[in-house]
Amino acid sequence: MRIGIDVGGTNTDAVYMDGNQVVATTKTATTEDVTSGIVAALRELDRSAAVDMSQVKAVMIGTTHFTNALVEARQLAPTAAIRLGLPATAALPPFTDWPAHLVTAMAGRHYLCHGGVEFDGRAISPLDEDEIREAARDLKSNGARSVAISSVFSPVSADDENRAAEIIRSELTDVMVSLSHEIGRIGLLERENATIINAALRELAPTILDSLAETVRAAGIPGRLYLSQNDGTLMDVDFARRYPVATFASGPTNSMRGAAFLSGVADCAVVDVGGTTADVGILVKNFPREAGTEVNVAGIRTNFRMPDVTSIGLGGGSIVRQDTADLTIGPDSVGYRLRENALVFGGDTLTTTDVAVAAGLVEVGDPSQVRHLSAPLLDETIATAARMASDVVDRMRTSEDPIPVVAVGGGSFLVPDEFDVASVVHRPQHYAVANAIGAAIAQVGGEVDRVFPVEPGQRAEVVAQAKDEARERAVAAGADPNTVDIIDVDEVPIAYLPGNATRIRVKAVGDLVLEG
Repeated sequence: MRIGIDVGGTNTDAVYMDGNQVVATTKTATTEDVTSGIVAALRELDRSAAVDMSQVKAVMIGTTHFTNALVEARQLAPTAAIRLGLPATAALPPFTDWPAHLVTAMAGRHYLCHGGVEFDGRAISPLDEDEIREAARDLKSNGARSVAISSVFSPVSADDENRAAEIIRSELTDVMVSLSHEIGRIGLLERENATIINAALRELAPTILDSLAETVRAAGIPGRLYLSQNDGTLMDVDFARRYPVATFASGPTNSMRGAAFLSGVADCAVVDVGGTTADVGILVKNFPREAGTEVNVAGIRTNFRMPDVTSIGLGGGSIVRQDTADLTIGPDSVGYRLRENALVFGGDTLTTTDVAVAAGLVEVGDPSQVRHLSAPLLDETIATAARMASDVVDRMRTSEDPIPVVAVGGGSFLVPDEFDVASVVHRPQHYAVANAIGAAIAQVGGEVDRVFPVEPGQRAEVVAQAKDEARERAVAAGADPNTVDIIDVDEVPIAYLPGNATRIRVKAVGDLVLEG
């Protein structure tokens, strides 16, 4: 038995599953503090006669706690960034191109020190340990409580980052340290940015995670707590304490994984319509296609694992306006206040849910509150929503051929049963809580992504080495060794580097080992 929970901008969804069977589901309003919404969802599940909380072996949660903290620039730890790369990399120091309010919120400071390596592991310059100690003393005197260490090509060789961390910890025993080779991929600035974000969230992580763990215990659940990662896999609480940034974008990922599970379609476009936005992504072999370029998070360029998702302002709570000649939907939404502000619930704001109720597409609230809406208004709103969904699927597909589309989410009544770029539209059972189902069925993963020198005739041996390392990482993260599969191998020769340099990325996943 397991429970999956996913927190969205409007609703918090929860499911109780026995193996691959969905036993009970619930959908409650997301709350401002997030945690009380999770408590309400667990309480609603517990009221089901088919649910026995004492039998639950694991609870998987996809949460927006940490994303919200960054976007709102609150509860961020005073953070220092140390970059190892001198005499190179000085032209663009850490925090380059960051929003000023975020740098201020985390009292951001940076230090440039010697160290780092070339793509093949050759040193750019020796690590200067005295520089690191001096930086440690300075950042302590300026109140920094978390440190992000990044080094040029640290995914190739992490020795300098690891040694710098040892020095920092010996000088400052109470400072938290985040290392870039454990968080981001090849690409110094983006990897460094992801590491700084992680460092800024480290102080908040224990508070959030302890609260979630207490919520699970209070519900009478003996099983372990896991959090969803942004690549569709799980992490335990200890891992989440060290890498809270890995929870970013877990919601769209959970929805896509849930869509694949419910529909049985492994390769398709997924349109997940919530209360605030519609998130569209592409499934490849049951897993979300990952973004191939840097991903912007709260105005910051990063390159850690993120799904390739396009979001538009189309949701069940999107506000419908006729202020101009053309009808518009969104991008603003009443969000989790849908049950207060929408017409069908006695409010005074016209939303897409009101239109859908009046048109007979969905049954919620009081239909008598929207009988006055005209037929032309209903037709134009529905057509506009359909056009918005079709346009974004068209942008995401990689060929001119129509592709299967799976519509999920509580607002997926806005996705038409047929449109030009869709070969077929699936709307599976339990579609409204696909995100929570995706969290419940998530697996454990391991990934390798670095540049290898590939000598003539050695390609197969190098790729096999990368695969073995990815499998080992998945098992170390809690996967059953007998279920681990390689789901993605990507090789990119880097022509501008000598020595037959090739960037190899391998991803392995396996089923979580449940205790008991």
